Amino acid sequence: MEDLLAARSQMALSLGFHIIFACIGMVMPFFMATSHYKYLKTGDLHQKNLTKAWSKGVAIFFVTGAVSGTMLSFELGLLWPEFMEHAGPIFGMPFSLEGTAFFIEAIALGFFLYGWDKFNKWFHWFTGIVVGVSGLASGILVVAANAWMNSPAGFDYVDGKYINIDPVAAMFNDAWFTQSLHMTLAAFAAIGFAVAGIHALMLLKNKNKQFHWKAFKIAIVYGGIAALLQPLSGDLSAKDIAERQPAKLAAMEAHFETSKSAPLLIGGLPNEDTKEVDYAIKIPGALSFLAHGDFEAEVIGLDQIPEEDQPPVLITHIAFQVMVGLGMIMMALSLLYFFSHWKNKNWQTKRWYLWLFVLATPLGFIALEAGWTVTEVGRQPWIINGFMRTKDAVTPMPGIFYSFLIFTAVYVSLSFIVTFLLYRQIKAVPTTYEEGKDQKKALTPQ
Repeated sequence: MEDLLAARSQMALSLGFHIIFACIGMVMPFFMATSHYKYLKTGDLHQKNLTKAWSKGVAIFFVTGAVSGTMLSFELGLLWPEFMEHAGPIFGMPFSLEGTAFFIEAIALGFFLYGWDKFNKWFHWFTGIVVGVSGLASGILVVAANAWMNSPAGFDYVDGKYINIDPVAAMFNDAWFTQSLHMTLAAFAAIGFAVAGIHALMLLKNKNKQFHWKAFKIAIVYGGIAALLQPLSGDLSAKDIAERQPAKLAAMEAHFETSKSAPLLIGGLPNEDTKEVDYAIKIPGALSFLAHGDFEAEVIGLDQIPEEDQPPVLITHIAFQVMVGLGMIMMALSLLYFFSHWKNKNWQTKRWYLWLFVLATPLGFIALEAGWTVTEVGRQPWIINGFMRTKDAVTPMPGIFYSFLIFTAVYVSLSFIVTFLLYRQIKAVPTTYEEGKDQKKALTPQ
């Protein structure tokens, strides 16, 4: 059990760090390409400077994501050899394609970073689009592999053996679309609000206001649209989980007893001994509607799940509540931005308005981590849902605890290095990209 705890803790730590780096790598290139497009269309040097500033951030997170992703691939083999022995041939295709997308992203990023004034201006812009599309494809392919763990497909399981393997069917399993859509929107919402919050803080400091205001608008539009679309994705995911993983849905909602017109819980602390939820607000019939589109439908509770197959309810429920709660706050701020842009732009110059977005900077990241907690903890005790238990997949190798310490040190070091590099980049903006700099140059694109 100690080995299992150490292995799971190490994997949780690694994924917790990598998901942040990966999401930034998926989303930031689109911000960069948008500002670049605006520069090419208008000749606005603020947009050009913003593009160059963001491209340096993209490069930093590309390298960091490559390091953390490589470490994760080693950890899969090191910590879960039994899992990889059987699962590798089945769901290896998305990982192989992810490697291809990664190399395309690396080449395109090199073209973009060093292509200023060397390529045709629209080809140069297109290389930035390729960076974004390939980064997004990498993320979707990895999520497809994770979705396979939740919805195994593409093989027959006979006498303890995995036969008749179909990698294409495994990659396009029943869960890949809903998980990929939900993850993509979550990434855009999280990064959009984080970037907008940073630039809102710079606006409060009255530094390079035009530069930071243009950056704020691009980021919050992406983040706001994603946050407003996320509930639709969440609805699709809930209905999918209700069909494929009823135990996970029951743990998410702390739904202990099977019932019709099942209530949706807001908040609450589950008590797994008494099978009750304290301090929760109940909305009658809402869980039945969320799961099956019918307020009278029956929702399976944990009472129909064998005890040895039940996920940890407390962790799963709290993580789900955190994810949904923060998502609702981000939706409210998105509506505030779009309403103010439409009706009252004077609000956007007020300190209280900017402070709201500064305070929202970490919300998307916290929601991301909570969402992955729901996905992974809610699948327990299975590593391959319904086929292989997590305890049967862990390595028998001694000394996993020391491996956990080493990997922890590496990820913490990476975080400090990235924080330092980003701080230096943000601090350099007022001097490197001064308002009016390059005014002697032509105001038309090169």
